[in-house]
Amino acid sequence: MTVSLFESLLNDVEKHFSGWDFSFVTETGRMGSGMISWSYGSMVIPLIRNANSMLDMGTGGGELLSKLQPFPPSVCATEGYAPNLPLAKKCLEPLGVRVEGMDGDENLPFETSQFDLIINKHESYSPGEVNRILSPGGIFLTQQVGGEDCNDINRALDAPINEEFLHWNLEYAHKQLREEGFEILFSKEEFSSQRFYDIGALVYYLKAIPWQVPDFSVEKYHESLFRIHQSIEERGFFEAKQNRFILKVRSQY
Repeated sequence: MTVSLFESLLNDVEKHFSGWDFSFVTETGRMGSGMISWSYGSMVIPLIRNANSMLDMGTGGGELLSKLQPFPPSVCATEGYAPNLPLAKKCLEPLGVRVEGMDGDENLPFETSQFDLIINKHESYSPGEVNRILSPGGIFLTQQVGGEDCNDINRALDAPINEEFLHWNLEYAHKQLREEGFEILFSKEEFSSQRFYDIGALVYYLKAIPWQVPDFSVEKYHESLFRIHQSIEERGFFEAKQNRFILKVRSQY
């Protein structure tokens, strides 16, 4: 019985995923995240209400930005993941948002000092390029995923941890932005938990977030996945530590 349920749940790796919509496992309660002491959305809304021009970096499929209306007179968004770009355009362009694809963090297709607000949730960025396109006195608000995020998954799978991003934390990002001349208005870093209540939710997540375990496949990690499945049946969930930090800064140039 245990093995047949396990094999059935592994099929969730093939379920359709688009944008950054995890509702297949979140709305059914199969995956849940712990609370942090700030709300990115609640911090963004008053900034949007007071802006004349804004940019949303890494908008995904536009799901979050579309919920933050009413917008300033001028609104742009970028998305670097090619499959998300048509989704973002379909969602946001009818709302008056200019959506641009991007290839890397430098040389963004915007004018110098074009925006008085730039928001960024879980998207990479170049501090210098953000400073270039942000107007003097403009605000940059970013929530980031730290380099320690969910590495417990890799450990449980006996998969390599991506050491390229282990340095990425609040202290490092804070230093980068200060060196670029930004005034730090608010910063905080916290570690919360992410729980997976069945193995199907975990494989669905790993398919959607390929950078967590770049060589992931249910075939390659079948034995480790079964161990995690057994642990979930005994404990009720598998838990991994999340790493989040947030920075609100002001351009001084």
